Amino acid sequence: MKTVVNADTPKRRDRRTARALGAMEKAAARSDRRRRELPPVQALVRAPGVEFAHGDRARPFHTASVGKMMTSTLAFQLAERGRLDLDAPVTDLLPKSATAGLFRRAAADAAHEVTPRMLAAHTSGVADYFEDANDTGTPFPRLLAHERGRRWSPDDLIDFTRAHQAPVDAPGTSFHYSDTGYVLLARVVEEHGDASLAEQLHARVFGPTGMNSSALAFHTVPGGAGATGTPRAEMDIAPLVVDGTDLADAPALSCDWGGGGVVSTLDDLARFAQAWHRGDLLGPEGRDAMQRPRHRFRSGIHYGTGLMELRYGEFFPLLRGLPRTIGHLGVTGAHLFSAPELDVTIVLNAHSTAEMTRSFQLHIRLLQAAVSAARS
Repeated sequence: MKTVVNADTPKRRDRRTARALGAMEKAAARSDRRRRELPPVQALVRAPGVEFAHGDRARPFHTASVGKMMTSTLAFQLAERGRLDLDAPVTDLLPKSATAGLFRRAAADAAHEVTPRMLAAHTSGVADYFEDANDTGTPFPRLLAHERGRRWSPDDLIDFTRAHQAPVDAPGTSFHYSDTGYVLLARVVEEHGDASLAEQLHARVFGPTGMNSSALAFHTVPGGAGATGTPRAEMDIAPLVVDGTDLADAPALSCDWGGGGVVSTLDDLARFAQAWHRGDLLGPEGRDAMQRPRHRFRSGIHYGTGLMELRYGEFFPLLRGLPRTIGHLGVTGAHLFSAPELDVTIVLNAHSTAEMTRSFQLHIRLLQAAVSAARS
């Protein structure tokens, strides 16, 4: 009788893993050679039988808009517990002073038409303080560099949009990415979660998922104690270069808050992604609502209600074979994306707003190697 040998022997698996790790290391090294004065990119890839880490694995970094996943998750958790109606008018959920003037177009104020779900999905029509034009004559990222020592409160951020910007559309009409909208959503979370945003992040996201190295910049340190200094002084966070200026130790970095003020590590973010997709933080209805894509952010990036879906074939036709991944992106080249069906997760931090394109190039190469290993 002829002996049949299983093709997936330990030796074959070892070779497959070695090829994947070699491809990842080569891609990361190539990316680092182009980074000039920036530190090496921080990267973590997990796939069945494969774990790849590059750069300073343990050093905390500013996650930028990756934190929107967490703010939206808190809102959906409150909805699951009956504490928040995601389709109620925000005028019933927040003090009138919070929304006054933000949604006024011509003579009509449309604030009563805006809901938390719209804020989370970027369909409220409110302007974006960070990237939209304003009447000061200075783009907001450049303003941060000019006023490094300024501390921004949530009210300051809302007031900036109120004073210097106008709504981009009527509520519910179109998709327009807005950090201002997420500041408002975080305010809703505070009002109906009966605790500060930072306290709720530690109690309902960081703690349950074992994110013991994570905090909300300028508000807490890992473990939940109140912050007393800058993130670099207290947590030694990695460089964060915005418009050519490292803001990692500047009070101006306080501008993110509910739109992305979380400081975390590669491993903590991987824990969050695993817990989120496993259903530890939200039930199936909430997860489906968050991740189901409804709008195109730009080619290849589609948006749900706090989560992005990447469709690689829209970046380049030859990438159609890659699975769609779910997660979020930060403007400084911070990535957290997963292909749950393959148990693949990619976490990246490129440290700079100038590194977005190269961060995506590395992301794709890492994903190709991980998928090749997972599917072999």
